[in-house]
Amino acid sequence: MNALVEVSELNKTFKQGGFGLKNVSFTIKPGSIVGFIGENGAGKSTTIGSIIGSIRKDQGTVRVFGQEMQDGKDFVKEEIGVVFDTVQLPEELTIVKLERVFNGIYRNWDKEMFYSYVEQFSLPRKKKIGSFSRGMSMKVSVAVALSHDAKLLLLDEATAGLDPSGRDDLLSVLRTFVSDGKRSILLSSHITSDIEKIADSLIFIKDGRILFDIEKESLLSTYRIRSCTTKEFHSLAKETIVAYRVQEELVSVLVKGKEGKAASLDEMTVLLMRGVHV
Repeated sequence: MNALVEVSELNKTFKQGGFGLKNVSFTIKPGSIVGFIGENGAGKSTTIGSIIGSIRKDQGTVRVFGQEMQDGKDFVKEEIGVVFDTVQLPEELTIVKLERVFNGIYRNWDKEMFYSYVEQFSLPRKKKIGSFSRGMSMKVSVAVALSHDAKLLLLDEATAGLDPSGRDDLLSVLRTFVSDGKRSILLSSHITSDIEKIADSLIFIKDGRILFDIEKESLLSTYRIRSCTTKEFHSLAKETIVAYRVQEELVSVLVKGKEGKAASLDEMTVLLMRGVHV
């Protein structure tokens, strides 16, 4: 199998607000961690919902594990672990009771693995989930997603609410998850430093369109940010310009080539999201 996920020409329009996805296409290969980057409302959650079938697409195709994903079809629930930014776990249950629930839901549920993550994430077994912080609830959701032999993880702001050490622990777990070269992760996060640490490739989405689909190392080694005057900007070779942003009398430009300063993923993201994409 060349790709675990193949999204092709995905379109979705919502009647209220007019927002949607516009010809979204990308692939996720086995053994990869893909960082999915965009501001609120860019289309990340809509794309993930379209992949798992919780959102009905208007046009396009989504193939998961080589099979076309039909709207609402449930054939892949065993194979995909999903964590959304809005945690929806039964608040009245403890972790012990929650484990029993999921043991009855997933055919490949691994009780020992679940509790190993519970210990690793320092989660109390007998307190009600309703008393957990957002970060603790996220850890529970991730533990569930990792404990039923999923081949693909779709994580929408899964590091939200975690302190730096908690995020570092989670990133370590995710690296281990893909280490066999057969599993993959699509990781959406506003914390670009987390994505820079762990992702192999990056997908930037803005206003429902894919701006950039690129290997992380290629982006960081091949592209630079230049700060110049308007006159200098107009003298730049147009084919090297990816995006630009005018701030007072200076123009910040993301360019392909060696001219300019090496920049962090965070700096490039701000320019891509807030600037004009060429």
